[in-house]
Amino acid sequence: MTLTQGARITGAALAALLALIAGAWILRDLLTAQDPADLWGFWAGDLRGRGVTPLTTTIADPVLLLVYAAVAVCAPRSPVAASALVAAGVVTLGIRLPSLWVLTAPYMDLQATDALRTRALYSAFAALGLGVGLLITAVAGRRAAGDHGDDRGPRLSTGVPQPRTPTRPAQSVAVLAFLLLGTAGAVTVAWQVRWAYTAGADAYLDRFTGGEQAPVLLLQPPSAWLAAVVAVLALVAAVGGLFQAVHTRTLGAVAAVLIAADGAVGLGFALRQKLFDRFVDLGLESQLLVATWLFESAAGAVLLVALLRRGEEEPCAPPAYGCPPPPPPPPPPPGGYGYPRPGSGPPAAGGPYTPPRPPSSPPPGW
Repeated sequence: MTLTQGARITGAALAALLALIAGAWILRDLLTAQDPADLWGFWAGDLRGRGVTPLTTTIADPVLLLVYAAVAVCAPRSPVAASALVAAGVVTLGIRLPSLWVLTAPYMDLQATDALRTRALYSAFAALGLGVGLLITAVAGRRAAGDHGDDRGPRLSTGVPQPRTPTRPAQSVAVLAFLLLGTAGAVTVAWQVRWAYTAGADAYLDRFTGGEQAPVLLLQPPSAWLAAVVAVLALVAAVGGLFQAVHTRTLGAVAAVLIAADGAVGLGFALRQKLFDRFVDLGLESQLLVATWLFESAAGAVLLVALLRRGEEEPCAPPAYGCPPPPPPPPPPPGGYGYPRPGSGPPAAGGPYTPPRPPSSPPPGW
């Protein structure tokens, strides 16, 4: 699916507005923190650096900022602009939707002032509206068959512009995405099942919705909800890798950033608690958890490098992309003296075709 130039510009503008919202909250926390380095510690779960005024962002906010900035820059020219807009819109709805009920929860009175909660609620509504706008732009901005618009690729020899078609991941990249994303999604689901079993139904439900037994910060999505979003993105992109689907590159890259961020936060916690120094003495569950963080960090980095590489062009198909018919084959080059080459003319009715012989003497005037 390709987009018109107007849809590309609209999608880039919506992504830029989302980036401004996320960047404004991060800037607010940078100015509020006692030390800019404390903000990373806060994202990694160290609440000692939050100071008197509460910080508001989590590791999901810089991840979203990175996604929005990439979409805003690449959407005007990228052949996978449509799937990029869809991926950005889906992850926005998935992460920001819980704010609608979390910010109105009774325990949030102790987390932030009314003015800060009001700003966060307005930001959540704006982000959700812009996320829906990204999805609408990706669907409504599809190019009609036969319309080449302004998205022109290299021109054919006939002068007809060749439209740029969405690029699929290479076969090796698709296999790698299937293995790593599928494993990461399955591991995330397995840990959620384990924690639901150990915590109980009521406590785990609060982890999913952000209830009083598992309160969250101002802009923080509930932990189980965020895990479910990451697992769904990773598994959908992994299944797309089996078919070298176009969305595997964009949706997989978004999932890879979230996976790598979760692994980085976990490793930060492990370093603060010196878990690597006493890894052998840890219980089996703690060892598996540290190994999961290592795998997420490595898998996310590898997936980003692989999925952000240039993909393979899809074959041009008129029903899907309105591609022009292939140009006719060029005529054969002329022979000596401007006569056809032997065998290039039509066969005679009574036998093989014999080209005329060139004149025995040069033409007049030579």
